[in-house]
Amino acid sequence: MELQPHFALMASYNHWMNAKVYDAASKLSAAELTQERGAFFGSIFGTLNHIAVADTIWLKRFATHPSSTARTLAVMIDLPTPERLDHVMFDDLVGLKAHRQWLDTVIINWVAALTDDDLSTMLSYHNTKGVASKRHYSSLIVHFFNHQTHHRGQVSTLFSQAGVDIGITDMLALIPDEG
Repeated sequence: MELQPHFALMASYNHWMNAKVYDAASKLSAAELTQERGAFFGSIFGTLNHIAVADTIWLKRFATHPSSTARTLAVMIDLPTPERLDHVMFDDLVGLKAHRQWLDTVIINWVAALTDDDLSTMLSYHNTKGVASKRHYSSLIVHFFNHQTHHRGQVSTLFSQAGVDIGITDMLALIPDEG
């Protein structure tokens, strides 16, 4: 399997699921969104915020990749780098949703430009604690999408507990049936 088409599917799934999650979030009051629910990032809003924080951090790292596709991430360079994984990027759903939609567009455009040559290289970066790492670029992209899916799974549980059904969440809904 070629990785770029797989990552394009993941970017589409990411966009589709984020739209569903934010639609569900709009059905709750600000108090319900920020209610402590025992999740790792506390609330529905806290978890959605964390996903945006982590995506911002990773996209800024990916923008340093020496490939030509890093140009598609140039818009990330001037954004402030969140210092913590629970850094509050926006204090309301409207601002967070607009940022999420913008991030999803950036992700789709970046993934569309990825090449096999890009994906076969390494990326050197520092984590939020300043520890240096060097890893396969393609493996980091897998982690990037897996991280989003992991936390959206947590959010879907929190929505369920709040009495909100977000509907179908399986990526299978986006994979064409060729039968």
